[in-house]
Amino acid sequence: MYRTKQDFITDWTKSSAGTLDVLRTVTDETITQSIVPGHNSLGWIGWHVTTALGYFTNLLGFRLSALKSLTQPTTAGVIAAQYERYANEIAEAAESFTESYLLEEVNVHGTMTPRGAVLRMMLDHQTHHRGQMTVLLRQAGLTVPGVMGPTKEQMNA
Repeated sequence: MYRTKQDFITDWTKSSAGTLDVLRTVTDETITQSIVPGHNSLGWIGWHVTTALGYFTNLLGFRLSALKSLTQPTTAGVIAAQYERYANEIAEAAESFTESYLLEEVNVHGTMTPRGAVLRMMLDHQTHHRGQMTVLLRQAGLTVPGVMGPTKEQMNA
């Protein structure tokens, strides 16, 4: 749970940069890569991570800019660009977070939850799906970016 805006901003800056690195690695040719047929693809997961930011910020009491469409784009660059826009909007909004704002409870599906905990859920959700995407990147033959430290490819370079 975040109790200070600076703690959130520090984590968000690193986490969103890592997620953007992963999203920028996806290509139009690999956007449909899934672990097995019928499971979520790189494109689906990337779009889910992007649009989920709107879900979480809505719980927090602020809205991100509107999407042109909720339909998953078929171009990898469009997903990465939208994620980057939302990541920047969240970083900008975080500048106004106060301690009382982060401690204030909001309704999360019937459970009163401090906003600072909702922010932690948002980062955890993103990290979970980013991990799934790194497996799919490797399956697709792409180089996995070192988000939480160097990858095998980076260590052998």
